[in-house]
Amino acid sequence: MLMRFYFSLLFFCGIWGFSSNRSHLLATLLSLEFMVLALFVVVYFYLYSFNYEFYFMMLFLVFSVCEGALGLSILVSMIRGFGNDYFQSYSVLQC
Repeated sequence: MLMRFYFSLLFFCGIWGFSSNRSHLLATLLSLEFMVLALFVVVYFYLYSFNYEFYFMMLFLVFSVCEGALGLSILVSMIRGFGNDYFQSYSVLQC
């Protein structure tokens, strides 16, 4: 029961970091990766407790790595285009 509390606290700390960090894109991406890591640990312990196969964990890791690479590529393209990673400098109306 205490482990569930720790894992839910870990996940909600990631949500809090994601919702409170609105100035830099890199900090937002790090908060998203923190939440993915928390979900990975929760699903791992769930599958381990019921003696299931860990094939889903490999699939989850592949998708989380793809998500991280996509986020970093968007970050690099925005830094090259705008010069920084502040959210205030981005205009939604520009293409």
